[in-house]
Amino acid sequence: MNIKNSILSVARKTIDLESSAISNLANLLTDDFADAVELIYNSKGRVIITGIGKSAIIANKIVATLNSTGTPAVFMHAADAIHGDLGLVLEDDVVICISKSGNTPEIKVLIPLLKSANNKMIAITGNITSYLGQQADYVLNTHVEQEACPNNLAPTTSTTAQLVIGDAIAICLVELRGFSSKDFAKYHPGGALGKRLYLRVSDLSSVNEKPQVGLDTNVKQVIVEISEKMLGVTAVVEDEKIIGIITDGDLRRMLTKSDAFIHLTAKDIMSVNPKRIDENAMAVEALELMENNEITQLLVENKGKYAGVVHLHDLIKEGII
Repeated sequence: MNIKNSILSVARKTIDLESSAISNLANLLTDDFADAVELIYNSKGRVIITGIGKSAIIANKIVATLNSTGTPAVFMHAADAIHGDLGLVLEDDVVICISKSGNTPEIKVLIPLLKSANNKMIAITGNITSYLGQQADYVLNTHVEQEACPNNLAPTTSTTAQLVIGDAIAICLVELRGFSSKDFAKYHPGGALGKRLYLRVSDLSSVNEKPQVGLDTNVKQVIVEISEKMLGVTAVVEDEKIIGIITDGDLRRMLTKSDAFIHLTAKDIMSVNPKRIDENAMAVEALELMENNEITQLLVENKGKYAGVVHLHDLIKEGII
């Protein structure tokens, strides 16, 4: 077997092994899972998630997922907790401890301190008979038969299982809270995902120039208007309503059809019934309209009146694409 086939074989074996372990997690769910989710949902405090080693990395990711989906969460490293960071835990907080073995020294020191403060504790562990499993109020079983590591040592399958249980908790809370796409956008205002959910056409068109000409505007001034406003287009407007559109392409076609064009006006070269969009529409709707019609600009309206232009470059700049 050559090295490429060997690599692919190992990769497929790893994926198959981990996917099988993840599938088995559904069989390990008990009422403790549902009770733990309800506890978090009804809590007036935050979720404090702690762990050590690779479990601490997974804890950080679960914290990020919970925070982004409406459940306040804080990471607390188990080693740092017993050296001062335990002050992070407030009276109404729920604590999640993540540990494959459930018997690490740091966890054994930390658990009595947490219990003395009467904080409810959820264990995510691969060993439900461990110290952590026995001391926690709720135990979520993430047992795996084998790590993907050929020596069955490096945390691989087990950390994937922890992550999946964390995702399951987060999504259950999303459902219970009725967390919507609008809520998601509120927590992700700077990201591309959030922008797709909250950015409106007016947010883009309002900062652009507003090129427009009348029906009888001569072609020279049409060219000047398009050039000065630098959007590659101008609206043809009458009584504030869009009558037509003239693009760079329309001008090029005009030049190929006639050598004598100085006498032409906007109405002679414009395209009628141009694609347009309301300024209150979502920016992602503008993108869809452009893609479906293979165009790069859209005229924008406000209550039926011409309001400006949105360009494909605006959408690219904002990361919508």
